[in-house]
Formats: sequence, C-alpha cells, structure tokens
Amino acid sequence: MNIYVGNLSHDATEQELMDAFAAFGEVKYAKIIKDRETGQPRGFGFVEMSDETQANAAIAEMNGKPFKGRNLKVNVGRPKEERAGFGSDRRGGFGSPRREPR
Repeated sequence: MNIYVGNLSHDATEQELMDAFAAFGEVKYAKIIKDRETGQPRGFGFVEMSDETQANAAIAEMNGKPFKGRNLKVNVGRPKEERAGFGSDRRGGFGSPRREPR
C-alpha cells in the first residue's frame, strides 16, 4: 500500500522515514520527493508497505506525530496522475495540428 507523508523536515532522509514506518511492518521503500531543478526536498514523500493492515495502522499512528521537529500529515497515497505531454490531445505545443494561414 502506498502512503503519502507530508510536512517532512527538509533534513529528513529516506532511511529515517523507512525506519519510522518499519515499526509497523515491512517497508518496501521510502521516497522523498525532490525539486527537479534544485534537488532540494519538497517536504513530502511516499512509503510503500507490503501489508495493507500494517499500512493502515502506520497511517493512524503516524498522522500528526512529530518527526524531526514537524508534525507529519500521513494518509493513503493516491495513484500518480498522468501528465499531458507529446502526443496528447492537449492543444498547443509541438503536438498540435498545423493551422493554415487565413
């Protein structure tokens, strides 16, 4: 089960996040999201746990709890939404049909 973890301290590490959630069960991975341009943490991440019951217990216990000086916001992670890009039906950009001059 994918778990969203928000309000993360910018000095938190993925290993520390894994260790915190491992108290509730097996953690497959932890990922802290970083800004593409600066490489700085964006203050949120995701934890993937193997067992849904353990994941729900972790969500209930960790939500609002202090972690590295900040109170976490923890809930069920939503699936990543697809972004429109090349070849999408979004109008404009390189994928648009060419207009004839008037």
